[in-house]
Amino acid sequence: MPMTPRAGLQVDVTLAAFIENEVLPGLDLAAGDFWAGAADILARFAPRNRRLLAVRDELQARIDAWSREGRGRPHDPAGAEAFLRDIGYLVDEPAPFSIGTANVDPEVATLAGPQLVVPSLNARFVLNAANARWGSLYDALYGTDALGDLPPPGPYDPDRGARVVARARAFLDEAVPLAGGGWADLTDPHRDIVLRDPAQAVGRTERSRLFRHNGLHIEVVFDPDHPIGRDDPAGISDVVLEAALTAIVDLEDSVAAVDAADKTAAWRNWLGLMKGDLEETFDKGGRSLTRALAPDREVIAPDGSTIVLPGRSLLFVRNVGHLMTSPAVRLPDGAEAPEGVLDGLVTSLIALHDLKGLGRFRNSRAGSVYIVKPKMHGPDECAFTNDLFDAVEDLLALPRHTLKVGVMDEERRTSANLAACIHAVRDRIVFINTGFLDRTGDEIHTAMQAGPVIRKGDIKGSDWIAAYEARNVAIGLACGLDGKAQIGKGMWAAPDRMADMLDQKAAHPKTGANTAWVPSPTAATLHALHYHQTDVFALRPDIAARPAPGLDALLTPPLATGRNWSEAEIAEELDNNAQGLLGYVVRWIDQGVGCSKVPDIHDVGLMEDRATLRISSQHMANWLLHGVCTPEQVDAALLRMAAKVDAQNAGDPLYRPMAADPANSLAFQAARALVFEGTAQPNGYTEPLLHRFRRRAKGG
Repeated sequence: MPMTPRAGLQVDVTLAAFIENEVLPGLDLAAGDFWAGAADILARFAPRNRRLLAVRDELQARIDAWSREGRGRPHDPAGAEAFLRDIGYLVDEPAPFSIGTANVDPEVATLAGPQLVVPSLNARFVLNAANARWGSLYDALYGTDALGDLPPPGPYDPDRGARVVARARAFLDEAVPLAGGGWADLTDPHRDIVLRDPAQAVGRTERSRLFRHNGLHIEVVFDPDHPIGRDDPAGISDVVLEAALTAIVDLEDSVAAVDAADKTAAWRNWLGLMKGDLEETFDKGGRSLTRALAPDREVIAPDGSTIVLPGRSLLFVRNVGHLMTSPAVRLPDGAEAPEGVLDGLVTSLIALHDLKGLGRFRNSRAGSVYIVKPKMHGPDECAFTNDLFDAVEDLLALPRHTLKVGVMDEERRTSANLAACIHAVRDRIVFINTGFLDRTGDEIHTAMQAGPVIRKGDIKGSDWIAAYEARNVAIGLACGLDGKAQIGKGMWAAPDRMADMLDQKAAHPKTGANTAWVPSPTAATLHALHYHQTDVFALRPDIAARPAPGLDALLTPPLATGRNWSEAEIAEELDNNAQGLLGYVVRWIDQGVGCSKVPDIHDVGLMEDRATLRISSQHMANWLLHGVCTPEQVDAALLRMAAKVDAQNAGDPLYRPMAADPANSLAFQAARALVFEGTAQPNGYTEPLLHRFRRRAKGG
């Protein structure tokens, strides 16, 4: 792509035009000053970024050598900890402290509810996520298997509708009980609704009543002219829940952004959100629809005053981590700029539109910018992010700690040093979150040379997983996150299995986490039920009183002992990994789709992103390294599963089959490289290979 000079940098012309013609107008910041400041930040932070990545490689090399030397011996927790401290992988715990984060919106600090993660490159999905603050419980129950079965095909089924109404009434009886009788007994929509606890009444609109329970709003809609309300004794046509309190607009694992055009498109959607003018027109059922951001909601309070409730989720933006560089900007020496530094600069610059009140709506009413930072390894990398955000604040003339940070606890070195990581960003941290998938990928790669790991499905039951999840909450509470920041749990990956989600994800609030990730607005509405069932903040004092699990379990790798798998079991594991790997990679490489519902080997749709790919590729690489399987077996599994993935995608007109000509399929070759070059990939990450093959597919 053509480049243009800016303050000693070479900047892609598309990006330069976007910054200067779309982002900067109205911000009181001259283009020359921005580029000069950006050049200065890159000059200071690019070398430091490279040094941190070199430390990762050095530590892994020492762990690999130590693992090879001890291969076959029983795991020694004390010896492992001593070794990791000796090489600097483990650091001393900081003295007890409490974070000093201020100016945090209540959705993050003092409320508990679902969180959506959405790929920034898909404007329609981004708008759906931003508008998922409110969701119809009736629709969520009717249209999914949440009641135990799916709706029958065809027109509205009154029997199913009656089951939906009964389930919603039961929820209302639990969350906002009436002073006398139950919600099913209500017959007069015009009479005052008397609650057992009058303080739960928030207000009313022309056709609804609003209540609050565990901090979340519930709207009961009365419309006797509506097809549902017409048959309801009280004229209730819907129950609407406050659902996704927050949403993360993702520039990382769920997108395929490999060049300046991709990055600019992603940043442009973030700009549309901050300015409030993002729209997307699409065809649905033969009709052209335009989606835009939902307005705020005005409610008449019991005292007659007007109160305004947010109409949209509070938005975070997830920048990329420290690993990758971007061809969108080249440094004076010709090297690509660190992509994470660019993300920090550009997403913060764009957020000025919100901070200055220039947009149609306000995102942060507290005057903060919420940036999730993934894949950081240990406290030094967290300190790097803290210093980078200081520098960006100085460039943009922002008060210190306006830029908040969410720390993804998804790498082993961060998990083992979590308190020190929090301490490094103690005045801007607003979020810690366990990410089981990336954390598992890093676990496999860290222990790569120690021996073969157990089967992928068994890893979830490993002792280190339980210790990891419990330590995250316990350490977060000990560091003072309660009332100031989110403590989150990971994604429910099966968007079509809402009954299972309702059963299993109820456990997340019970851990003391005040948010957890969901894959869709419908899932957010259903997951909101869990935060009515469990008062997270009431549980936390008891949870905080328990000691955090120690390091022994956390540092015990999931290695196989005995290795008595049959040939059939090995083939089954290889097929499972290969199918998931190919099903995701083929869309990434050929279509630039970074996250989608991918059928698994049993044809169950799962939301896949790079984190799941990291596990599958690293697991196969590990078994290959240790002779559990042969290269021929891996290739055979890949070819078998290429045919299956081709069949699963037969209805996609944009799909390029792999099995007929695997040697000339870039997607197939990328998937194969992820396995056969897996041990050499930095920390087992998939991005370097994916970017290389995707750029080839785009003609770059």
